[in-house]
Amino acid sequence: MTDSLIETLRGIVGAAHVLDGAQDMAPYLNDWRGRYHGRARAVVRPQDAPEVAAVVSACAAAGVPMVPQGGNTGLCGGATPLADGAAVVISLGRMNRIRALDTGNDTLTVEAGCTLAAVQEAAAAAGRLFPLALASEGSCMIGGNLSTNAGGVQVLRYGNTRDLVLGLEVVLADGRIWDGLRGLRKDNTGYDLKQLFIGAEGTLGIVTAAVLKLFPAIRSRATAWVAVPDPAAAVRLLGLLRANCGDRVSAFEIVGRAALELVLKHIPGVRDPLTGAPAWTVLVELSDPAGDAPLEAQLEALLATACDQGLASDAALAASGAQAQALWALRESISEAQRIEGISIKHDVSVPVSRIAEFLDRAGGALARRWPDVRVVAFGHIGDGNLHYNLSKAVAGDNAAFIARTGEVNRIVHDLVCELGGSISAEHGLGQLKRDEILHYKSALEIELMLRIKHALDPQGLMNPGKVLRPEGG
Repeated sequence: MTDSLIETLRGIVGAAHVLDGAQDMAPYLNDWRGRYHGRARAVVRPQDAPEVAAVVSACAAAGVPMVPQGGNTGLCGGATPLADGAAVVISLGRMNRIRALDTGNDTLTVEAGCTLAAVQEAAAAAGRLFPLALASEGSCMIGGNLSTNAGGVQVLRYGNTRDLVLGLEVVLADGRIWDGLRGLRKDNTGYDLKQLFIGAEGTLGIVTAAVLKLFPAIRSRATAWVAVPDPAAAVRLLGLLRANCGDRVSAFEIVGRAALELVLKHIPGVRDPLTGAPAWTVLVELSDPAGDAPLEAQLEALLATACDQGLASDAALAASGAQAQALWALRESISEAQRIEGISIKHDVSVPVSRIAEFLDRAGGALARRWPDVRVVAFGHIGDGNLHYNLSKAVAGDNAAFIARTGEVNRIVHDLVCELGGSISAEHGLGQLKRDEILHYKSALEIELMLRIKHALDPQGLMNPGKVLRPEGG
């Protein structure tokens, strides 16, 4: 980067918010998992959309690539600059204002640098719910949630992030600001432009603010940790609960034994809610806006029915909010426990709910035939068909050799996902991790259409290059 561009950026955001020293930039150059390590010419920290626009305009004029970054909690390297050091990282953490609250319209307008927890808290203070819920909600930012179309544990009831957004403000690749901050639930006036930027991982423009949907606050909950004979029984249990409770089923998470064992090994203060070390368990939550909804009795009765039908063998029902939090801590600590344990080959896949059991059976069998001592850490949002399917070896030396076979492992897992009508990225995005892998599973026409959109909105190819799509598209 030329000195003149650095000085231009300092003039836009202030010298204190242009970082170009190695130590100052270091936190912005590595991904959360420690898998990707990039370099950057500078890290710029704008405070509002006009400053973002001015930074983008300056970089575009100089032909300098840009990498937008929120809380840097992604799992696919989408917010990590490439190793060539050519890019400027645009960190949005200073843009953390709540711009507007409209309780009559049930909307909240927030800036991209607000943490998800701050958005949840703002909604709760108004007696409302913003339902996106992730383990990283204290540090992930809403701009990153939007850019990756984050899922989380309540997709079953409320949908993915794109279902929770009514309007966006976006800085385009040439520095212009598109103001699409409309709180309308019906707007049938042409292309729904906001959907282009949700899930695009910053490759088409930089999301700077959003109008989010709010829902009635939850005042009744019932939570249980349930042992099931196998994943097929878990799917049938989900059907039983939904048939009787409808949308009151707000979360339904499956946890394989290997995943729980890592949590028990690495996370202090947790304990197994059940005896007998069941191979498969599910975390169930019912919720309702009514404060007097008899959810605990309803859940207890349905679990008794499930036991009679052979769909469950044991259950621990939370008797207090603290007990419910303890159950959720087991589920939400799995990713952290895996990080402590070491590198694994991670898969974030989705298949039709009806084929989850088939996927787990066939994938596990195929992998065990090739690598008999493979450790399968399987868990996730079984209610919407999204499984986190992570593979490793228990011995560090063996695991290093296994990680080197990632391509072979991916082909087994992803080919089966494709055969079952699924997706190789359910909620984490493509980033750098799956940029090349997706070429095996999207048609040539789909890739062509994605490239056309990319070229139309970012003709210089400066917005988060090397993510989602190969620069040359093949």
